[in-house]
Amino acid sequence: ADRSLPNISTTTNSTMKIAALACLLASASAFAPAQQGQSASALKSSTEFDGMIGISNEVGNKFFDPVGLAQWAPAEHLRKAELSNGRSAMLAVVGWEFPKIYMFPSDDVSSPDPMKAILDADPQWWAQFIIFCGTVEAFKYRGELEGKSYTGDGPAVIDWTNTWETLDEKEKEEMRLKELKNGRLAMLAIASFVSNYYLPGSVPLLPEGF
Repeated sequence: ADRSLPNISTTTNSTMKIAALACLLASASAFAPAQQGQSASALKSSTEFDGMIGISNEVGNKFFDPVGLAQWAPAEHLRKAELSNGRSAMLAVVGWEFPKIYMFPSDDVSSPDPMKAILDADPQWWAQFIIFCGTVEAFKYRGELEGKSYTGDGPAVIDWTNTWETLDEKEKEEMRLKELKNGRLAMLAIASFVSNYYLPGSVPLLPEGF
C-alpha cells in the first residue's frame, strides 16, 4: 500500500501541471484575439482620419490622438464635435473680452467679469440659452436629414449670405481649414483664460486679472 502512494502523488502532480498548462493556453487564446481586435480597431480609426482635412503642421502632419479616443467613436462624429466645440470656443473668446468694451443694459448683470456675470445672470436667461442651443441643434439635424452639412463637406445647413456655393472646391477647402484651425486655437485660448482666472500666473503670457 505504501509503495502505491508515490505513484498517486506523481499522477496527481502531473494532472495538476497539465490542468494548469491548459488553463494558461486557454487564457492566452481567449485574450489574444481581443487584443488584436482592439489594435485593428484603433488602426482603422486612425486610417479614417488620415484623409481628413486638418492634419497639418500643428499636429506634426500626422493623425494626433495621444489617448486613443478614435477607437471609441467614428471619425465623422469626432470631427463634428471638434468643429462644434471650436465654434463655441470662438464665441466664448469674443464674449470674454467684449463686456470690457461695451455692456448691454441689464438689471441683474452689472460686472464685466465673465465668471461673475455667469453667476449673476437670472435663471430665465439660462433657460432661454438652453432652448436656443436646442433649437440650433435641431436645425442642424434637420439639415442633415435633407442632405446638407455643417462641416463644410456638402451644401451648407446655414449660409445667410449665400456665398458657400459660389466658392470653388479649393476655396471651400481653404475656408474649412481656416475655421478648423481658428476653432482649435480658440479652444486653447478659452481654456487658458479660465485657468489664469482661477489660478493667476498659471499661463505665463497672460497678465493677472485677464
